[in-house]
Amino acid sequence: MRENYFDNAATTPLDPSVLEEMRPYLTDEFGNANSLHAWGRRASAAVELSRQRVASLLGCEPEEVFFTSGATEANNWIFQSNPTFAVSPFEHRSLFELGRRFDSKVLENDFYLLRSSNCPVAVMLVNNETGAILDVPKPSTGVHRDVTQALGKLPVDLAGVDSASMSAHKLYGPKGVGALFIRDARDTEPLLYGGEQEQGMRAGTLNVPGIVGFGAACEMAGDRMDKDWSYVQSLRETVLEALSDVPGCSPNAHTSNSPYILSVSMLNVEGESLVVEADNQGFAISSGAACSSRSTEPSHVLTALGMDAAWIRGTIRISFSRWNTPDSAYQLGKVLASSVERLRSLGN
Repeated sequence: MRENYFDNAATTPLDPSVLEEMRPYLTDEFGNANSLHAWGRRASAAVELSRQRVASLLGCEPEEVFFTSGATEANNWIFQSNPTFAVSPFEHRSLFELGRRFDSKVLENDFYLLRSSNCPVAVMLVNNETGAILDVPKPSTGVHRDVTQALGKLPVDLAGVDSASMSAHKLYGPKGVGALFIRDARDTEPLLYGGEQEQGMRAGTLNVPGIVGFGAACEMAGDRMDKDWSYVQSLRETVLEALSDVPGCSPNAHTSNSPYILSVSMLNVEGESLVVEADNQGFAISSGAACSSRSTEPSHVLTALGMDAAWIRGTIRISFSRWNTPDSAYQLGKVLASSVERLRSLGN
């Protein structure tokens, strides 16, 4: 039941209308987009239409959009092409771990306020664990933005941004496809050699069905952005109201937050236990980012915020979509409230 799935920051359901646009390219329209015959030309036209749709949502030129397998690949591409970035302490692991590998500077922070740097910086737009909307410190000599949790949900402003990464499956598109926005590709090394695809920057046969789905999802998201924002805001408030009487319960909020992600910490209870309790009642939530859900290390994001370890251990992430309902949000809140009480009585 999609209405009980509250782990949408990990992945959203594929919208049925997106699937319908993809369907021909999974069946009869199977041509290689680099072939010269009619099948190839139709596939190429579909790819370029999707490139225009993605660019329209981003507010950039189509030739600045390079399709990838997702934001993780895009982050690796841009970072390894220019490993001089200083990274924020709130980045997705695909950037944070790269920073460790290249001994990159980690930007100092005062809560979510990042200190300025005189080198290129990587600062995501919406944090994938807490939903905080982050500002880029000034001045910066170059800026990369991971906009994965923002694309299609709030306007993305690329003014002053040199590159940006994104994935389709966070806005009701298919998994396995994403893009990298590059303002000036002359300063970026190709990711893959051996073909002329993506202006010679990423060789390999294009994932035409996935790219078509990405474009369709972007167009739909642009049309629904304001409506969906208001709707998920009401769902977030419903869950918070249901949790309002739970002692030792603290939302991890920023002054500027995306309503799509709600991070809540419970004292004297384990977040993983709450995930299991919710799952047993038919609800999907998470205890953090999907990329590190099996890690025993504390969240680097919450650690950077200076949270006490006991609060970090009791943190869960609830993330919303257009498929959730007011009733499912209310029921989830009640399930979590009763689970916290029961687990505390058992000593967790």
